[in-house]
Amino acid sequence: MRMTRSLSWGLFALIGLSSSLYANPAATVAELKLAPATVQVIASEQVVDALIEAVHQSTVSSQTSGRIVEVLVDVDDTVEKGDVLVRFRDLEQRANLRAAEARASEAKANFDRVKDLVERQLVPKAEFDRAEAALKSANAAVDQAREQLEHTVVRAPYSGIVMERHVQPGETASPGQRLMTGLSLESLRAIADVPQRHIDQVRKIARARVTLPTQGGLSVGSTGLTFSPYADPVTHTFRVRVELPQGQYGIYPGMFVKVAFVVGEQRRLVVPASAVVYRGEVTAVYVVRDEQIFFRQVRTGRVLEDGHVEVFAGLSEGEQLAIDPILAGVLLKASRTGGGS
Repeated sequence: MRMTRSLSWGLFALIGLSSSLYANPAATVAELKLAPATVQVIASEQVVDALIEAVHQSTVSSQTSGRIVEVLVDVDDTVEKGDVLVRFRDLEQRANLRAAEARASEAKANFDRVKDLVERQLVPKAEFDRAEAALKSANAAVDQAREQLEHTVVRAPYSGIVMERHVQPGETASPGQRLMTGLSLESLRAIADVPQRHIDQVRKIARARVTLPTQGGLSVGSTGLTFSPYADPVTHTFRVRVELPQGQYGIYPGMFVKVAFVVGEQRRLVVPASAVVYRGEVTAVYVVRDEQIFFRQVRTGRVLEDGHVEVFAGLSEGEQLAIDPILAGVLLKASRTGGGS
């Protein structure tokens, strides 16, 4: 949908520019904004296939005993951190909490009474110590009862996807019994196998980026690499874990991606990405020389982080390119049909 919308706007802009140019015969090649093809030292990369996996995958277990009255999520459901997963019958826990609070209230009243008597030197200090200890014990019992009540509501430890549901409503669970298994979508990593001929450079430089297939080929840099200390005896490759920054990237565990490991540096001819046009299977630029425009087919590589594109063939360093290819195309057409100056 995004590509279709961009194409529609591009055609609309082309028609508008064409109309304005023919209405304004004074438009010339001199009006074009130009940028040169330059040589940059960029990273040399080795690209390998990788598999996305979740960093955090865990099973939530019961921390209390009782009958399950509600299961609010199912397999493949997406949950946010803190969402309720399972509810237990809590009548017993609530009763225990009320009883503990009543004992704590009684212990507090006794403590206040004994404290007043000690201050008036009517009872020995030992009575105060016993009342204080009883109050602390009663308060601890309240905290324990409150925690047991909280355990009757099981919440998601992090945002992610439910992979397995191990219980059904009506079942009686005991402490330690598995309830739900899930994984986090916010902490992901790519697992790649690097050939042994590249592993020394990959270890030394320790830089990589992961191409996002759902983001139109955009990539995200890794936050760290973890290397296996030994090679696979069959494939002679080293397994590398490529950590991704926290966040949602539209990728999920089990998906294939491409990981580009930096293995050195190389000189490459580059041009601004805005100067490159794509017409079907043809990739080209508009070269401007001596106030003439030439449509030149080129062979390009990857888009760099600074907004430039690698060019492998079709251009030379220093050639001037139109960074507005739509306007350049209209001017070229006008010159061929005699409509330009």
